[in-house]
Formats: sequence, structure tokens, C-alpha cells
Amino acid sequence: MGLKTVIGFSQADRDSIPVTLADEKICIGPPSPKDSYLNIPAVVSAIEITKADAVHPGYGFLAENIPFVEICNASGIVFIGPSVKNIKLMGDKSFARKTAKSFRIPVIPGYEESNSKGALYHAKKLGFPVIIKASAGGGGRGMRRVNTAEEFQQLWYTCQEEAKSAFGEGALYLEKFLERPRHIEIQLVGDKKGNIIVFPERDCSIQRRHQKLIEESPSPFVDEKLRRKLYKFAYRLAKKIGYISTGTIEFLVDSYGNPYFMEMNTRIQVEHPITELVSGYDLVKSQILVAQGNKLPINQKSVRLNGHAIECRINAEDPSKNFIPSPGRIEKLVLPGGPGIRVDTHIYQGYFIPQIGRAHV
Repeated sequence: MGLKTVIGFSQADRDSIPVTLADEKICIGPPSPKDSYLNIPAVVSAIEITKADAVHPGYGFLAENIPFVEICNASGIVFIGPSVKNIKLMGDKSFARKTAKSFRIPVIPGYEESNSKGALYHAKKLGFPVIIKASAGGGGRGMRRVNTAEEFQQLWYTCQEEAKSAFGEGALYLEKFLERPRHIEIQLVGDKKGNIIVFPERDCSIQRRHQKLIEESPSPFVDEKLRRKLYKFAYRLAKKIGYISTGTIEFLVDSYGNPYFMEMNTRIQVEHPITELVSGYDLVKSQILVAQGNKLPINQKSVRLNGHAIECRINAEDPSKNFIPSPGRIEKLVLPGGPGIRVDTHIYQGYFIPQIGRAHV
């Protein structure tokens, strides 16, 4: 697109591929995310020092942080992502449930509750097992299945501390735990002219500790009738809130094929490449075009499902120790290649996996 890139990086990522490939780089802090990627003054200072016009927040950290977007807007920095209004409505997952319900989109039975005693009362009403989730969460952090009333309060506090550490926000909510559901999500993109386009679904059902491991598009579980229903719900929600930029609406589908709204990610996601492969559409490019004020270059009729794509997330973990993070040097690395193969990674042979974070391929 002819755009020069500046990457802000923490000391933990100083040797990663993106840092070496960027036109310009600037360190924004020490390895701990709270002192670097979550440090708004440091990020804004880096933008101003390098005279960047816009900021792309990536997958997480400040991607759905309202104060950060508001500071960017006030400072004349273009935020490559949705509006503050969009994030307010959908970024907080418990509030997003209320928003979806108001638009007649089915949600999993649950409660928004601020204290552990009230939450335990509602958990008993729902019936165990239930699941505790972080309102500002993602990536399985601040989330626990609870099987009995006896273990509820301890797990509630565990989720609260996890959420505070990961997102700077400890608010939680409850949902009834669905046994063996399918996790289906719909990618969409909206522009500032009011156009919304939805894309073929992704199936993210294969997970460990609520972390996605395998994603595929289209889903082998979804038939044409269910696909139309998912499209309708996703489009309705995005249209009603005037959604801008890329986003993903996630559903849980029970064994009877009934979809329930779970959450919306108001950002690009790690699994966006498989949607790009089956649709032939560059989602990150669309984020930048929309942020520049351009109309989307395609319409819904031009979206076609072509082939099948599977994404594998490969993590630096030790399988002999219950898959705990495994830092260290990569002594040998052979990446796959050939027609139809895409590799998104920040690692290379000789790269040292730092103690903080995980390597994704």
C-alpha cells in the first residue's frame, strides 16, 4: 500500500521478525506487558516521537481499550479499528450480551454480577456447571468452569486476579456451561458509509484451556440453513451498532444446531488468515482503507467461498509438563511451504523464546 511502518516493541520482542522487518522501530518498555504494550503514555509517546499518522493495535492489549482510542482521537492519531461507541457496546462482554439481547439475538443463559456472593446465588439458579468469564477478556484468561458451589468463590477470585493482570479490569460475569458445543464465529467488516460485509464462518471448536488451537473455514458442522442464520444475526448486530472496521461475532452452537451469541471481538484476530484464504479478501488492508475513510471495495454478492482452509496455532510449550510455556532457544526450525501454505510467525531458527509470552506460528 506504499505505507511506511514503525513498530513499537518491548524488550522481550527486540529480536523478533517483525521488529527486524519494519521500516522503523522504537522500544516502548521492558518485557512485562503492563510496562510496555499496556502502557498508554509510552505507546502515545512513541507514536509522537516517530511522527506516525496512525496506529494499528494488533490482536490484543490496547486493541479494545477505550481510553487509548479516546487519547488517539484527542491527539489527532488515527486509530485503525472501530469507534469508541462500537467498543463501548461490544468490547465489554457482559454489556455486549445485553446489547445482543436487545436486538433479538439469542444469548446463553447467564448473569452480569459484580460480587462473588451475588454471583454464587445466580450460579445456583443456573445450575452447575457454570462458567465464569472476564468482561474485558479474551484468549481464555479470566475464565474458569465451575462444577460445584464449594469451589465457586475460590475460582471467582482466581478469575478476577487473572483478569486484572491481563486486562487491567477485574469485572466478571456468569454463563451456563454448555457441554460439547461448537464454537463458530463470523468475520465481518464495516466502513464509515454504513456498509457491512460478512464472510464464511470459522470453526474454532478444538481448544485447550479455552485457547483456540485449530481453526477451519468453512465449518464441517455448519449447513447452509445454519450459515444463513449466523450471517443474519451477525449482520443485524453490526448494522444496528454502526460497526466500523473488522470484527468477529462469536457463537456457541449446541448439539441441536441452536446458535447463541457469545461475544464480539472488536479487532482483528489471530485466525483471520483462513478467512482471507477462502474469500480471497485482505482483511488487514481493509482495516487501513476504512480508517482512511474509504468505502469497502467489494459488496456482499462478491464474497465467495473458495476451497477450505485450516489454521494450526503452534505454541512454545512443554507437553511433558502439562503444556506450560517453554522459553529457550530454537535450535532447529523447518517451516512448511508449497501451494496453499501460509505461515504467519515472529520466530526463526536461532530465535530465543522469552520467558514472557508464547510463540505463535
